[in-house]
Amino acid sequence: MKRVVIIGCPGAGKSTFARKLAAKTGLPLHYLDLIWHRADRSTVSCEEFDERLDDILAADRWIIDGNYLRTLQRRLDRCDTVFFFDLPVEECLNGAIERLGKEREDMPWQDTELDEDFRKWIIGFPEFQLPAINLLLNMNTPATVIRFTDRQQTDEFLSKAKLS
Repeated sequence: MKRVVIIGCPGAGKSTFARKLAAKTGLPLHYLDLIWHRADRSTVSCEEFDERLDDILAADRWIIDGNYLRTLQRRLDRCDTVFFFDLPVEECLNGAIERLGKEREDMPWQDTELDEDFRKWIIGFPEFQLPAINLLLNMNTPATVIRFTDRQQTDEFLSKAKLS
């Protein structure tokens, strides 16, 4: 495992898992949210995002945390392992709520309340994002795909897998 993609609904625990995986493997960790978002809550251009992503993808070793469906195929083409967080919406909403007010290294700001648009994004994830993700994962993705359906599976994986 040298090039890892971590995807799934916001609030599912992707970034927490990514940090633990990076600590166990020594792989450099990259958060797509930190590339896309600026501290003032604006975003970079698609061109700038793509350039920064291409720099990461050109490296031999990495973990990339984040969905960004527009660029998922490029990441899938280059990775050897995918961790897909396929958790129930309620768990993802709870995860997003639990992190409110907490400092996060994966975002350039700290939220103190759950934005209504973001809540709707999480609720709509199974209908609007999940089919496209499943399609991409099922299109002869050369990577090993590990699907988590609850958070306990992530802890079990990290405790049992030989990663270092």
